[in-house]
Amino acid sequence: MIRVPFLTDKRVVVLGLGKSGSATLRALVESGARVTGWDDNQAARDAAQAAGIPLADPLALDLSEVDMIVWSPGIPHTFPQPHPLAEAARAADIPLVCDIELLAIAKPDAKFVLITGTNGKSTTTTLVAHILTSAGIANAAGGNLGTAALDLPDLDADGIYVLELSSYQLELTRSLRARAGVLLNITPDHLGRHGGMDGYIAAKRRLYDFIAADGVSVIGLDDAPTRGIADWLLGAGHRHTAISVKQVLDHGISAPDGILRQDGVEIFDLTAIATLPGRHNWQNACAAFALVSAVGVPSTAIAAGIASYPGLAHRQQLVGTKAGVRFINDSKATNAEAAEVALVCYDAIHWIIGGQAKEGGIASLERHFHRIKHAYLIGDAAPAFAETLAGKVAFTQCGSLDRAVTAAAANAQAGEVVLLSPACASWDQFKSFEHRGEIFRQLVEALPRVEDAAPSQTAGRPQ
Repeated sequence: MIRVPFLTDKRVVVLGLGKSGSATLRALVESGARVTGWDDNQAARDAAQAAGIPLADPLALDLSEVDMIVWSPGIPHTFPQPHPLAEAARAADIPLVCDIELLAIAKPDAKFVLITGTNGKSTTTTLVAHILTSAGIANAAGGNLGTAALDLPDLDADGIYVLELSSYQLELTRSLRARAGVLLNITPDHLGRHGGMDGYIAAKRRLYDFIAADGVSVIGLDDAPTRGIADWLLGAGHRHTAISVKQVLDHGISAPDGILRQDGVEIFDLTAIATLPGRHNWQNACAAFALVSAVGVPSTAIAAGIASYPGLAHRQQLVGTKAGVRFINDSKATNAEAAEVALVCYDAIHWIIGGQAKEGGIASLERHFHRIKHAYLIGDAAPAFAETLAGKVAFTQCGSLDRAVTAAAANAQAGEVVLLSPACASWDQFKSFEHRGEIFRQLVEALPRVEDAAPSQTAGRPQ
């Protein structure tokens, strides 16, 4: 746990009692803050009350006595409609921050490595942490992924915090100073929360506000928004490293054919790494190479770490087989672009899809529909997805994940794949994409004649 002594005796409100909010409350209590928690969800309030957390509706408080509001990034504070407390806090000049900001203030001299992007940030975060660990460097990974910021261990000066950051967290952070950071890619996502594409790009670009003057800014070059930011970095005089998996870079890290190159010189063959299949993972490896190089790890140690990477849970994770049918957990694919990188890895797919839809739906995936043997629709997005698939892909309206798994298992033949790659957020039916993936794993394990798979094994073929 990271304590926040600068808030001792301060009156702090925590809005949102999920994973990060609960961790923040614990840290504040341990640090002697006068803390009040709240969540608009009754079930969350009941759980917090059972844990002895003081609760009060912050809109009923005298905000003149409140020093800070720690905001759950999942709650709108600007677009599409700001939470009433956000408007009241701004009127009262009370800072809105997230737990990443508290970590930054609590650990001003710590070493940070930052990762963001629309897709790939979780794999890159875990890969960076794995390389550091294999090189003997103390580190802790978390933030938007896995462990909440204030639940991370209190590392000494030689340790490195590897933080995955969402656009929401970037908006609510000000004090970070990092040794290195990467923006992998930008495709349309969360547009409603940022007032459109320009707002989303601006939120992602904030990452570079947090790179120290002697740090390294890493930037992808494979989409138009990131190329624009790369031009901005160059014009602003930022020390930066470019990465690409679409072209060989004379200056930067690239792997268009799966051979990782540094300034055009071949370093490492990524196509031999079973846990990093496909061009999207080669981009993640290029980013990890650039970031870990920036903190002083030699290329031979980085290559060894990449070679031993066990893979990321919920991202093309093989969770079992049944009569020659592979069951793949790709619950981390919460938008169409993320689902696409899984679809291109298989030829005969029983596709479990749906949830809380993102902007654009799945229309962009039509060029891969020939790979789909049958689709099984779940969640809120099912009716809209049925319209997109009609006349192009056979589908069944299943509603729930359990019915989808049962139907897919009954229909799939040896050599085919049952793929949970929802192209949607999970919040309509699950607590998180991790929860959705874990339920999928349990359902698969409950099927008859399912052979166990190694928990970290991933599946697919390079594209």
